[in-house]
Amino acid sequence: MGHLLVFLALFFVLLPFLWMAYAAFMPKEAVYSGELFSKVGFSLENVQGLAKEGFWGRLFFSLGLSSGVVILQLFTALLAAYALRAGLGLLPFYLVLMAIPAELLLVPLYGILKGLSLLDTALALALPFAASPFVIYLVYQAMRAVPEELLEAARLDGAGHRVLLFGILFPLVRPTLVAAGVLAFAAHWNLVLYPRVMVSDPRFWTLQTWLTDLQRKYPTDWGLLSAAALFSVLPIALLYLVFERRVVATFEEGLKG
Repeated sequence: MGHLLVFLALFFVLLPFLWMAYAAFMPKEAVYSGELFSKVGFSLENVQGLAKEGFWGRLFFSLGLSSGVVILQLFTALLAAYALRAGLGLLPFYLVLMAIPAELLLVPLYGILKGLSLLDTALALALPFAASPFVIYLVYQAMRAVPEELLEAARLDGAGHRVLLFGILFPLVRPTLVAAGVLAFAAHWNLVLYPRVMVSDPRFWTLQTWLTDLQRKYPTDWGLLSAAALFSVLPIALLYLVFERRVVATFEEGLKG
């Protein structure tokens, strides 16, 4: 009975994604005729339509942008978490930042970026996300679990901060960095409101911003919209499938701590 309930729950969760995948490769005439199951077929017409609309350029731009933001966040998190572990008394500050809704920062960020002449640039989409309080806290939790005796022994051998951080702590917290990177990538990948406000130049639209424009342009082309949604979800889905155990283990370790 337990397995049956799990299977039913999984089926209802996957049903929208299965329908999206089916509609993405369904012939257009089947959609417009309403005969969705009597005219079952396979067509790449929707995928070809995405290419004409510039989907793949937006996809690779978003992949590069989100990957760059993840690298920045992991680097700053590594340095900030080490400072916190060394006794920097700013942990309550990071906890407060985690509680502030991101939407409240849109107006001040807009003013700052306008003053720096960074609106309508790729830097406007990356620099404000160079550090993440959530990622810093995750890495700090992992560093805090490292025995102090290990670091003290390294100090007695003459190790400085560079060796302590990159030679000892970095290898030990690498699994947490991987999990934090996956979560950071997903968070930046799914941004819609922020890039819409900060960037009006279509050359710098992220994939999610581009999708909202596509939906307004073709509100009833379900095949095209399903194909766009399917391929926009794939990077996140693949990341979670590859690193799912590491992400779950990171949160389980945090709960135990």
